[in-house]
Order: sequence, then structure tokens, then C-alpha cells
Amino acid sequence: MNRFIISGGGTGGHVYPAIAIAQGIKRHQPDAEILFIGALGKLEMEKVPAAGFRIEGLPVAGFIRRMTMKNLTFPYKLMKSLLQAKKMIREFNPDVAIGVGGYASGPTLRVATSFGIPTLIQEQNSFPGVTNRLLGKRVSRICVAYPGMGRYFPPEKVILTGNPVRSDLVDLKNHLPEAYTHFGLDPAKKTLLVMGGSGGAKTINDSIRILLEQGLPDDIQLLWQTGRYYFEEVKGKLADAASPLNPLKGTYSLPFEGRAGEGSSSIQHPASNILPFIDRMDLAYSVADLVVSRAGAIAISELCIVGKPLILVPSPNVAEDHQTKNARALVEQEAAVMVADREASGILPGVVRNMMKDQAIRERLGLQIRKLAIPDAANRIVEEAFKLAGTNGKRNG
Repeated sequence: MNRFIISGGGTGGHVYPAIAIAQGIKRHQPDAEILFIGALGKLEMEKVPAAGFRIEGLPVAGFIRRMTMKNLTFPYKLMKSLLQAKKMIREFNPDVAIGVGGYASGPTLRVATSFGIPTLIQEQNSFPGVTNRLLGKRVSRICVAYPGMGRYFPPEKVILTGNPVRSDLVDLKNHLPEAYTHFGLDPAKKTLLVMGGSGGAKTINDSIRILLEQGLPDDIQLLWQTGRYYFEEVKGKLADAASPLNPLKGTYSLPFEGRAGEGSSSIQHPASNILPFIDRMDLAYSVADLVVSRAGAIAISELCIVGKPLILVPSPNVAEDHQTKNARALVEQEAAVMVADREASGILPGVVRNMMKDQAIRERLGLQIRKLAIPDAANRIVEEAFKLAGTNGKRNG
């Protein structure tokens, strides 16, 4: 039996790969013991227990890249986190420590390397985050999702594994009948899937609203995840646009008048289904003929697996502008179209309309992006973790 610590999180882009790795470990060795170490108050403190794993929290927080009083507490929280991580690691005594990026993985992997414990980090993006760049020289293995990452890390440690994604995305064909029923969509129409992450993306939402106001062609329907934060705003603006004095063009209609029906969980009408959050992404991907998305690493990895034509609108509000770098990595392989965030409201509606008309370009993009898929990424990372556990003779045997 082996023991593994998995540390990191903060966002879904770190948390979900971490959970996928843990599930892979359990498939490989059901009696393996796993301890997650996360950051107090962050997403992992909710999602990891929900997935059935134990987690401990550190008070660590990020250093804000502007002048703010919050930065005064950064050294104290870091030192306290290092001390707590040291205590947790001594008590759990892991064979391997795995970091997935995010605040908590810094102190955890720093302590683990100082104890001589074999360590592995998983970098999801085409441009590594600060935490992983700092850890790169100290850890034993570096699992990456993009080629050419030896420019950022010691090349001899780098292994191309891909990003772990949900196993239910590998074969979507059998999901189609259920998907159309689940979302109330018409199988005879082409479907545009729009998603800006669980929180939503204002630029994408504004652009899609413009598309609807310009008129959605009769043969196209929309499945739109607005994000929980923006759902009521989107609903209100669409209601205003559909008022008698300013009717929407085309076949678009709404099942409520003005702002009536506040608090409902979806907006459904003949042309679309608009939701704050889509919890069945396997079904959403299965019906999509074209996808508009932010360029987060995990979303891209999922889209490579499902092989859907893709328009990326990278968020400009992320560290090191890594979403733009992720998107360019696909554009260079002719596997996606990129629209800059600052230009989206002006050109995204037209790009969407043209691509929905052009089946040949959609098929080509789908073919190219599928070539980049690594469906067994979780297994590849788990294999590396067990190799490291085999080099650690303190408990094995």
C-alpha cells in the first residue's frame, strides 16, 4: 500500500485534474491512502470531500500583484502554511507528493522536497504558473500537457502526459438522444454551445447577446452557459431587447414578459436554452456543432477529447496571460480559431455565423483538434507517481 499527498487548487482548472489523478490512483491501487492539502476557503475544500477524499487546509494566500494592504499578511500566512505543511507531511508520511498548481502546492511541495520525498508536479497550461516554475528545479518529475515545455523546466524531468479529463467524455455518440431531451433541443437543428466557465465571461455573454439581437438563423439553436454571476443580468437584458418597442429579430422569443420570473434556473425558447451552469458537460459536448469558450487548460483538454470545432476567446484577466498562450498553441496547429477578448463584441457574432454556415471548416477544425487529444492522461500521470513510489524504500515491501 502506498500513500500519496496531492496538493493545490484554487480554481477548477487545478482542482478537477487533482481529483482525476486521485481517482486514477484508486483504480490502480484501491487500498492506497490519499491526503489532499488545499488552501482554506478555496474551491478544493468543497469539491475534494464531495469526491470522497480527505483534505486538510492551509492558510496560504496568493501575493496580489498591486499595492494592497492584504499583501502585508502574505509572509505570515506563508510561514504558518510551511509549518502546518511540515506537520501534516510528518504525520501522513507519504511515499510521493503531487502538486497540481495553486497556492497550497507551493509550501506543500517545498516541504516534501526538503524531506527527500519523491515529488511530481502537473502543469496544465502551455505557460506554467509561478508556483510550478519555482518548484520545477526541486521536484522529481514534471508532467505537462503541451510539447516544448523544456524551455520552462529542466528538460530531463519533463514528461508529456496531457491533462486529466473526465472519463465520461471519451465516447459521446451514445449520449445524443439523452442530450437533446435533457436540454430541450431540436435534433434537426445545429447547436452552438457557449461557455465562459462556471463564473461566466462578460465579454462572451455580451457578444452572444448581440448575435441573438442581430437574429439567429432558423437552423441554429443555442445552448448557453452564462455563469451564475451573469445569469440574471443576461436574462434582464434579453427581456429588455424583446420588449414590444424593441423586438428581437428572427425567431427568438422568451417565455416571460419584462423581468417577470426572476430566480428561474433557465431560459428556454424555440431557439435556445440559456443556463447559469451546465452540470452535464458530456451531454452538452455531444450535441455541439460549434463551441465558443474561454481558453482554460482543462476546457481545451476536454474539447480535444470530444473533437469539437472551437472558437476561443481567451480571458485577459489571468496570470501571465496564459489563456492567450493556450489558445495560440491550438491556432498554430490549425486546431481552433481565436478571437481576442477586446475584439469579441465587434467580430465574434460574425465569426460564429460564418462558421455555422461552413461545415467544411468545422469538420477540419474538429479533425485537427482531435489529433491533440491525450485521453489516457490521468493514467500516464498515475504511472509516473507509482514509479516514484517504487524509488522510495521507506515503506514499500
